Amino acid sequence: MPTSVHVNPLQRVSAAEANAWHRVVAASTAHDLPGVPVPDPGQIHAQLTRAPLGGHRLTWLATAADGVPVAVAGLRVFTSPGQEHLAELELHVDPAHRRLGTGSLLMSAVVAACRAENRRSLIATAAADGPGEAFGARWGFRRALTLDHLLLRLDETDRADLRQVADAEHPGYRLTGWTGTVPDGLAAAFATAKNAMNDMPVGDMDYGSVAWDADRVRDMAAVVADRGDTLLTVAAVHDDGTMAGYTEILIPRGVPSRVQQYDTAVVPAHRGHGLGLWVKAAMVRRLRAEHASVTEIETDNAEDNVHMLAVNHRLGFRSYRRTREFQLDVSAS
Repeated sequence: MPTSVHVNPLQRVSAAEANAWHRVVAASTAHDLPGVPVPDPGQIHAQLTRAPLGGHRLTWLATAADGVPVAVAGLRVFTSPGQEHLAELELHVDPAHRRLGTGSLLMSAVVAACRAENRRSLIATAAADGPGEAFGARWGFRRALTLDHLLLRLDETDRADLRQVADAEHPGYRLTGWTGTVPDGLAAAFATAKNAMNDMPVGDMDYGSVAWDADRVRDMAAVVADRGDTLLTVAAVHDDGTMAGYTEILIPRGVPSRVQQYDTAVVPAHRGHGLGLWVKAAMVRRLRAEHASVTEIETDNAEDNVHMLAVNHRLGFRSYRRTREFQLDVSAS
């Protein structure tokens, strides 16, 4: 173990500590995920200083003897009913300081914290076949799910074809949309639709389930806004007032060219009508009309989520990388 490295638990993250964290994340991402945009310092600061939805966060910063930041670890501890057993790990080691035991020092702190928080399952994400996967295997993480990351380049999308999909008639349904918090009149219906995400493929992960209500969907939007990000939603509403399906896009703070797909779901009773494709095509059209700086959308799907992969490929998304989800049984480690 490296005797010259000091692991600091961060209580109230300062601007200097957030900048140090950013330096490590930027170096790690550039090495392990070339081509993936690095969050800007403001995003990192917001992430570290704002409480996540349905949980709290613990953080550690590892520095060398000269005070240079060399590694970071973050632990999201879930507290929502149905997920009280769960924690999620983010760990980055500067490539110049790897294979010296620093990552293991942080992992020891993280596992101890999981036990102190009475969490039995620790989940983590790493690039498929990358150094993070090998590191996790040494710590006893098991592979639970493989995700296919896809990218849609808006300038390469067939506009006529997209318009045809977005304008297709779906008798009994209408499209609506909003920015940020769901309108009060749709909050209950949106919460019900959100619960459709609980049957998405999660492989062998012990992820638990989340019960959505109107307060929780409002809280989620507030968390996003507090970070300085923008959340866009397009939804399909049935004539009876039921929200049949929806899709969400997260626009990171600043003026990014690449945005992130959040949830897309269709309520089971309304599946088989092409609503998933419809709302996603409408979202692409909305992005083009309202956010000209956006040139790419990134999404990810479980490899066995055949239906959503087909929808995304139909829109023009193309696979460009893979990640894997891993899980550690903390009680057995």
